[in-house]
Amino acid sequence: MSAPPTPSPPLWLLAELTYRCPLQCPYCSNPVEMAAAGQELETEDWLRVLRQARQLGAAQLGFSGGEPLVRQDLELLVAEARQLGFYSNLITSGVGLTRERVLALREAGLDHIQVSFQSAEEEVSALLSGSRKAFAHKLAMAEAVKSAGYPMVLNFVLHRHNIDQVEQIIELASALGADYVELANTQYHGWALLNRDELMPSGEQIQHAERVTNAWREAHPEGMRIFFVVPDYYEDRPKPCMNGWGQMFLAVAPDGMALPCHSARSLPLEFPNVRDMDIDTVWHRSEAFNAYRGFDWMQEPCRSCPEKERDFGGCRCQAFALTGDPTQADPVCTKSEQRHLVDAALTAANCHKTGGTAMRYRTLQASRDILASQS
Repeated sequence: MSAPPTPSPPLWLLAELTYRCPLQCPYCSNPVEMAAAGQELETEDWLRVLRQARQLGAAQLGFSGGEPLVRQDLELLVAEARQLGFYSNLITSGVGLTRERVLALREAGLDHIQVSFQSAEEEVSALLSGSRKAFAHKLAMAEAVKSAGYPMVLNFVLHRHNIDQVEQIIELASALGADYVELANTQYHGWALLNRDELMPSGEQIQHAERVTNAWREAHPEGMRIFFVVPDYYEDRPKPCMNGWGQMFLAVAPDGMALPCHSARSLPLEFPNVRDMDIDTVWHRSEAFNAYRGFDWMQEPCRSCPEKERDFGGCRCQAFALTGDPTQADPVCTKSEQRHLVDAALTAANCHKTGGTAMRYRTLQASRDILASQS
C-alpha cells in the first residue's frame, strides 16, 4: 500500500465555538452525542488555533456552533482573524444578535454574516426552533445586517415540513433584500439522521420546489442569487464530500477535536485534539486525517471506478451511518451494493408517512438521554 499523498494546505477552517444553542432544531448537524463533548476551548486556545491555521495556509474562516453568539469572546476572535488576514464568516441563527453587536462585529473586522431561518411562517418556525420569538427577531436582525453594509445572505434548511413553502420563502428573502439565498435541503447527519423519517421530503416535493426556484430565477435574472441544494439521497452519484477527505477543509469542534469535516467525530477513528497537537501536525501527520486520503483505502466498486478522482467515493460519514463501515462506497451511489438502504428511505418518504414517529429535538438533555440509552 502506497503512502497517502501529501495534501495541500487547508483552505477552509471551521471554528465550531460551542454546541450551546438557544434553539432546538431537529435537523441540526451537531452530533447527537454532543453532551459527551469535553469542556469548550478557552479564548487563548482559539487564538492559537487561528494563528497556526493561518500560518499553515488557511484563508477562509467560518465561526459556527451551536450558536457562536453565545461566546462572549467572539468579537475578540474576529479581530484576531482580521489581523491574521482571514476572510471571516459568521454562521448564525441570529438569536442573541443585536444591532449593537452587528456593528461591534463589523468594527472588529467580520467580513460576512449568514443568518439562518426555519421557515417563512412564524408558526412553523416556532414548531421547529422551539421559540415563538425567534422568527420576528431573525427578521429584525436580517435587516440590521443589511443596514450595517453586509451583503444579506440567508439560509433556509428545507425538509418535509417547510419545503412546500418554497415560494413564500423566496418572496420573504426578496422582500428582505437578500443578495444570496441558500435553499439547503437537509443532509442526514447528526440530529437530522435521527429524525430522517420525519424530515425527508418526497420526490414530488423536491421537484415542485426546484420548479418554483427555477421559475423565479428565470423571471428575475438580475435578482438575488438562489442556491438550491438537493438532498444526497435523491442523487444517483455521491457529491465530492469536502472535495476529498482532508484535502481543503479543517474543522475544530468546541472541545478541541480536529476533524476533516464537522460530522466526522461519529466515525470510529481517534481524532487529534488541538490542545495536544499543533495544526500542522494534525493536518499532515495525524492518522485520522490520513485515513481516507488517496485511493488505497477504497473497496470496490470505488477502487476501480473511473469517477473516483471526481467524487472520492462520496461521504465517509454517510457510508458509516448507513452501513457501519466507513470504507464502503457512499450508499447514495447506484453502483453501491448498499444502495437499497437509501432506496428504502426514499420509499418511506414517498409514502408520506408524516407523523409516524415523534421527532427528537436537539437539546442537551435529549443528548444526555440518548447517551444514557446507549450505555
